[in-house]
Amino acid sequence: MTATELLTEARAGDGEAFRRLTEPYRRELQVHCYRMLGSVQDAEDALQDTLLDAWRGLGGFAGRSSIRTWLYRVATNRCLNALRSTRRRPARAWGNPGVQPPEPTRIGEVTWLEPYPDAPLEGALTVVPGPEARYEQTEAISLAFTTAVQLLPARQRAVLILRDVLGYRADEVADMLDSTTESVHSALKRARAGLERRLPDGHEPAPAPGSAAEQALIDKFVRAYAAGDVDGLVALFAEDVRVSMPPIPLEYEGREVAAGFFAAIMGEGWSLALVPTRANGQPAFAAYLDPAPGRPRLAAGLTVVTLAGDRISALVRFDSGVLPRFALPRSLPR
Repeated sequence: MTATELLTEARAGDGEAFRRLTEPYRRELQVHCYRMLGSVQDAEDALQDTLLDAWRGLGGFAGRSSIRTWLYRVATNRCLNALRSTRRRPARAWGNPGVQPPEPTRIGEVTWLEPYPDAPLEGALTVVPGPEARYEQTEAISLAFTTAVQLLPARQRAVLILRDVLGYRADEVADMLDSTTESVHSALKRARAGLERRLPDGHEPAPAPGSAAEQALIDKFVRAYAAGDVDGLVALFAEDVRVSMPPIPLEYEGREVAAGFFAAIMGEGWSLALVPTRANGQPAFAAYLDPAPGRPRLAAGLTVVTLAGDRISALVRFDSGVLPRFALPRSLPR
């Protein structure tokens, strides 16, 4: 059945036809919602609301754009509504009373950030953007990009993602947002300036995923991090390395500052088992602590590693609540 036939059947109330009509776009729409909201859970909720809105509003689809573009319009406005009405995940205090972390470089704002597992990204990042796009799809799912766009005002965020990530024309974006091309141009100019201030610059590209260069650097990281080897870990850091741990808002920037943080938390007897995975197109590791002989190793969060050339430019640690999305357990047997 063609897309036109599916659309006709869906308009007549055929739910299966609607599912088949929208199925090719669901993964990329969820990624779009994630870029807008920064949270996988919120993105999943927004996608479900988008599909419900689209089902209810299908009779109003005039066919002036493709069904894909219309779905992006529905999804973007659903996300904007969510940003206006939803209480974001609050910051959480440092939770290890036995360890006193040093003073942070700054207090982070994006405490609701969550990592996006690579497995459901398959297919979503192979979408060919429009000619207006300025970012590669993989770059625009990285944690650095996702964090930076969360700090933009919601409407600027939407314009930048639609224009510079998805490559829609200014007039198309204006139609999606019930705005004008002049307003879109103005919002995009401000969004680009804001993003440029917040994105780290001057870094070498990361080694290709799965390459020997990536594996060599990751092997060094695993050895040092698992054993609590502060000197070995810090030797891998870029000068301007960033360490963060949402929803805890503490952030540490710079090699010396990061060294002080890890020296404070990696006490005697530190021992981790690390299970590799990938998030946001980057290497990631679930950590499991060794609480006592004969007891299972307990999950101690997920760390996503950002590589730049032969150095580590960022570490972002998330709590253990994200592990089920990666099909990872809360404990490991001996």
